[in-house]
Amino acid sequence: MKEIDIRELGFRIGNAEDKDGGTGVTVILCEDGAVPGVDVRGGAPGTRETDLIDSREMVERIHSVVLAGGSAFGLDASSGVMRFLEEKGIGFDTGVAKVPIVASAVLFDLAYRSAKIRPDLQMGYEACRNAYPGNYEDGSRGAGTGATVGKIMGPHNAMKSGIGSAAYEVGSVRVGAIVAVNAFGSVYDGGSLMAGPRIAGIPASTEDLMIKGMEAKFRGNTTIGCILTNARLTKAQANKLATMGQDGFARAIRPVHTMVDGDTLFVMANGSEETDLSFLGTLAAMAVEKAIVEAVRKAENLGDDIPTYSQIDSGKLKHGLDIF
Repeated sequence: MKEIDIRELGFRIGNAEDKDGGTGVTVILCEDGAVPGVDVRGGAPGTRETDLIDSREMVERIHSVVLAGGSAFGLDASSGVMRFLEEKGIGFDTGVAKVPIVASAVLFDLAYRSAKIRPDLQMGYEACRNAYPGNYEDGSRGAGTGATVGKIMGPHNAMKSGIGSAAYEVGSVRVGAIVAVNAFGSVYDGGSLMAGPRIAGIPASTEDLMIKGMEAKFRGNTTIGCILTNARLTKAQANKLATMGQDGFARAIRPVHTMVDGDTLFVMANGSEETDLSFLGTLAAMAVEKAIVEAVRKAENLGDDIPTYSQIDSGKLKHGLDIF
């Protein structure tokens, strides 16, 4: 197994963000269309076109997945993606117009900087333009610009997160994941706690705090992402792959899929490689888990008091809140 860059999977990926406003968009494009899948497990999702991805529905391919901040307002960014693709003549041919099929999911970052600045049509369009030169990078950009994790004690005791990616190649089969991590829970790298609510400046286990009696009240969360692969899949197989990929969420985020998260994972398959679905799902879960870790590891401080993993890891963080 070899690690590869997510951009080697043949999709166009672009970011656009407003760092002052603390929000952004990440767009994944496939002009010829990709076989889609989706799995929604969070209790508070914000999504678009997930019903269409059901294996029983007519449309077999989608042209984009959009990951955005802004809560439900951020779904507006998909309109900019539709406009961009329509201008390029890309979409499902209805006979009178080509309609781009754009699926999307949003996370809640309104409490990070400004609740009045959200991803909109123009930002979605800009992310598409950026996808052609390929400006995608992990970190606090795109959909991960306003992402934070570990919010059981409120947003001011959370830690900064972002968007991350990981991809693997085994023989001719490639699979990768892009994940914007805005989780209610704490994030782990294997068995090691990376990020969570801060007590005395140190990230803590959200599960432990819940066991001690704290409630999951803060509703500013959600982890969203997309699995990309060059495998040949049906819609039913792609939906199953999304389900298996959610195991990566559970490995890296504890707790996950809570009532105050809107966790959603898409699949886009655009290749012809034949492979065993169980094997592909195993790789996909590994990629999702690694992408979540990378989102936290590469998070950047955007000039505020919410620290990053690198700041805590290097001993730069000196103050925190002890609630006990």
